[in-house]
Amino acid sequence: MVLLLLLLVPAAPLVTLGLLGYGLGTLGRRGRYRSAAALLGAVAAGFYTWGLLHVAGAVVSAEDGGASSSPLLPCRTPGQEERASKVIDYSVDYVPLRFVCETTGGGRYAGESVPGYVNPAVAVFALAALVCGAAPAVVSGRRAAKGPAV
Repeated sequence: MVLLLLLLVPAAPLVTLGLLGYGLGTLGRRGRYRSAAALLGAVAAGFYTWGLLHVAGAVVSAEDGGASSSPLLPCRTPGQEERASKVIDYSVDYVPLRFVCETTGGGRYAGESVPGYVNPAVAVFALAALVCGAAPAVVSGRRAAKGPAV
């Protein structure tokens, strides 16, 4: 779990910058849809990177130990102290991105380490990127179905 996080934290900004560079570099040369898809994908990757940094911070905080480390800091929610007192471990979910607190008896709940707007933003921008990426195929399929222009 932590190994995957260690791989994703440096890779996510590189993916974001790569998509951004590709999208800006293809403006006007490769078509609007391909450029838009890359730029929207860069925005989605940027939001995911932002959430991933929050999760990495929560993992570092959970692994810190020392005074005031029980219950785990990322699992503490104001007004939910009793629930936090039952936390025995944690895990990370990558889709949707969240820090998950595991309680006695097999219970789980998402800590509040990832801002609430991150996962919806990733979903919306990734879906928009997929739609833009698929649009040329749909348009060319419709043109082919109509037959040659007279």
